[in-house]
Amino acid sequence: MFDVAPSDEPAVWAPFGPRLAAATVTLLSSAGLHVEGEQDAFDLERERVEPTWGDPSFRVIPRTHGLLAMSHLHVNNADILTDNEVALPVRALDGLVADGIVGASSDRHVSVMGYQGDLRGWRDTTAPAIVEVLRAQGTDGVVLAPV
Repeated sequence: MFDVAPSDEPAVWAPFGPRLAAATVTLLSSAGLHVEGEQDAFDLERERVEPTWGDPSFRVIPRTHGLLAMSHLHVNNADILTDNEVALPVRALDGLVADGIVGASSDRHVSVMGYQGDLRGWRDTTAPAIVEVLRAQGTDGVVLAPV
């Protein structure tokens, strides 16, 4: 069964500081996306051998990117590969920026493999590393695009 990493700390909730119209927003997709030919795919071979394991790494996807590929054994890739907006709605976010609803779309977005059996590595390593990326680029808020 899944090895859930319990926490002794309560959930962290923080008020959203800036007005949305002045905020920089980053998308976080759980589709296991990577830029074809530029980034490594997520590790599906290990997942095939260990079906309850999910690759805990992440990929930083530039706002303007090349062809996206997908590494995910638990999702039908066809729709997402036909239209990346299903899993990484950059054009939709850019539309909100153009309409003045959101201040800016960040230069880099993030993709992870949403299927995770053991959350300890995610909590201790992956999440803090993603937070560093977000802070370094001045992200004010994150929109989760789950698949």
